Amino acid sequence: MIAMRERYLLRVLSDYALYYNGSRTHLSLGKDPPEPGLVQRHEFGEVVAFPEFGGLHHRYERRAV
Repeated sequence: MIAMRERYLLRVLSDYALYYNGSRTHLSLGKDPPEPGLVQRHEFGEVVAFPEFGGLHHRYERRAV
């Protein structure tokens, strides 16, 4: 990625830091994210993908239909 403006670069770095520290899995934590989510049973509905970090990564949750 080539950032043409400083403001854009700072936004991208900020978004990545939120993703990295919030929902990305870490080997040192037993492949858990720093902010663990709730275990969602299949009764909660279908699995839905939520794009993160500009759509380069996704977070998955169950949503009631």
